[in-house]
This record gives sequence, C-alpha cells and structure tokens, in this order.
Amino acid sequence: MIYLDNAATTLHKPPQVGQAMLEALQTAGNPGRGAHEPTLHAARLVYGTREALAELFHAESPACIAFASNATQALNTAINGLIRPGDHVITTVCEHNSVLRPLYRLRQQGAELSFLGVDARGVLQCDQLETLLRPNTKAIVVTHASNVTGNRTDLARVSTFAKRHGLLFIVDAAQTAGVHSIDVQALGMDVLCFTGHKGLLGPQGTGGFYVRPGLRIAPLVVGGSGVHSFDENHPAEMPTALEAGTLNVPGIAGLGAGVRWILEQGVELLHARETALACLFYEQVRSLPDVTLYGDFAAQERAPIVSLNLAGEDSARVADILWEDYGICVRAGAHCAPLMHKVLGTVEQGVVRFSFSHTNTEQEVLQAAAAVRQLAQEE
Repeated sequence: MIYLDNAATTLHKPPQVGQAMLEALQTAGNPGRGAHEPTLHAARLVYGTREALAELFHAESPACIAFASNATQALNTAINGLIRPGDHVITTVCEHNSVLRPLYRLRQQGAELSFLGVDARGVLQCDQLETLLRPNTKAIVVTHASNVTGNRTDLARVSTFAKRHGLLFIVDAAQTAGVHSIDVQALGMDVLCFTGHKGLLGPQGTGGFYVRPGLRIAPLVVGGSGVHSFDENHPAEMPTALEAGTLNVPGIAGLGAGVRWILEQGVELLHARETALACLFYEQVRSLPDVTLYGDFAAQERAPIVSLNLAGEDSARVADILWEDYGICVRAGAHCAPLMHKVLGTVEQGVVRFSFSHTNTEQEVLQAAAAVRQLAQEE
C-alpha cells in the first residue's frame, strides 16, 4: 500500500504517539478533578502538550493553547464566540466548510460576509482586500493553505491588512500546523485553529487553538471545569474558558508526543522533505496528456499537495482505480471546499488529491506517478 492521503489524516505516526496514548490510558486520571497522583499525572500530561504546542507556534505562554476535538470545533468556537449579528466578516473562496458553514449560519442570524477571490491558479487576490472593507467589518478568517490546491496564503500580508484596520485575524491551520513554521506573534494572529491528526502527527479526535492573550472568546460549550463549581457562569480565564468537560487525555498525550517529535526533528527539515516529494511527483505528471493540474506550482511555499484530473473522468472513479489496481490511497471529490471547486470548474468532476508526508519515499512517489501516466495513456 502507498498512502498519499496525508491531507486527510496522517496514517503513519512516530511510535511514541501510540506509546504515550497507551500509557495515559493506563495511568492518567481526570486533570483538575482531584489531588491524587493519577489526576496530577493527567494534568502534567496535558500541560506538557500545551508547552510543546506553545513552543511550536511561538505562543506567549502555554495558557494561550486550548484543546478541542478537532479544527472544526476550534473554528466553530472562535467564529461563534467572536462574531455577532451586524458584524461583517471577510473570508475567502479557498475555505473549508469548517469555516464556511459557521459563517453561513451567522449570516442567517444577521452577520454579513464578503469573499476574497482567486486567480486562474487558485492564488488569493490579496490586492483586492481593501475593496471588501466595510465600516462594520469585525474580522478576517483565512485558511493558511488550501486543502484542494495546496496554495499557501500570504499570512503576513493579510495580517498587515487586519492590523491596519483593527480587525480580528483568525487562521485555519488544519493543513499547515506541523508542516510549516508558524509564529503566531510575528504574524499578529488573534486565533490560530489546528487539528491534531494531520501534520501534528497526533491521533484523530484532537486539536485546538491558540488565542492571543487578552482576547475573550465566548465559549461554545460550558459545564464542568474542576474549578469555581458554585459559580453560575463558566470560568473566564484561559484555557479553562474553552475546555468545558473532561479532556481527551490519552489523545492529548499522543498529540504531545507527536509535537515533541516534530520539534526534535525540526519543522523546516520535515517541510523540505515533503516539498521535495510533492515536487518530484509534480514534475513526473505535469506534461502528461489529458492531465489537468490545479494550483500555483511556481510558488516556493505551498502545502505538499498535488491535485489533478484525467480528461473528463470522474475523480472518484480514478481514485478507485488507483486503490484497487495499484494500492495507492488518495482522496477524490469536493474535499469540503465547495467555493474553490466552483472557481476551478470542478463541481461535477471533483479532483484527485495526492498529499505527501515525510514518511513517504521517492520510490512510492515514482510508482504513483507511473500509475497516473498509465491511466492517462489509457484515456
């Protein structure tokens, strides 16, 4: 089997991830719910993962990191906790439904939306940001990298725009956390949302967000916190404010192990490896007849994603053949990014997405390219 669906979830994790999860299952109590050793051990596991994530993202302190079950929950919490009826939000056509659907629901409640478009290569037209500004603009919400094209957003440019106009700057890093270097302070982010099971090499069911010190997000969920039990209101201090209920301690322990492994290896080294593999695949398929590629491959900084189509063939059928005949795992379809497909003209066809990890080999990449070459010749 050749696994090239890492933008959906990384399949191959460092062995430390599973070991940390198993140990936590056997030794960890409920953090913040007691003073005996199992619960203190759980608290240390959780805090250690906060520390690792704060180091990875260059956050001000571990208290800026709150956990969620995935990026979707984190984005829902941030968007619903900061935007009110009457507010105007700028977002982009590159966004995943984890951003779009919360915003659409808020629009039904009286919020206003504007969408930044892309050029023919799917690159955001940041020079048009000023034209979208309104007197009631409250925030800008952007993905760090498209999960369809792999194109990266120029976050420094968007941040400059946001700060110039006093806007909240919310970033979806589902495709880039652990894959690209991210400095939340240098980029002036207010909120960074991430998932644990992709580039961070953690288990599914983990994720969270960085929240700038001093920013108050109304929690999506309230309830048990282990502190201030007699107060009618949920605690307001971070990270407790955004972590009602029992945390997924085994998952968080596994996530911490994944992040620490990344820190030991170096994000830049892993990113260079993944970029080289994606570039190798692109160079092998770029000139094939009847193959259409999507994205800006001239850009130096992009996610390790190559999306393509074979003539007019349905992307799902191509993905099925790749799996059944070649043992290659890819993702086909709309990838939960409907506006991008409208721009690309692939609403009906979808796209076949190859996404690479540092665990892949050059031989696997060449085999995948050879499979595409053979299918293209059969068209």
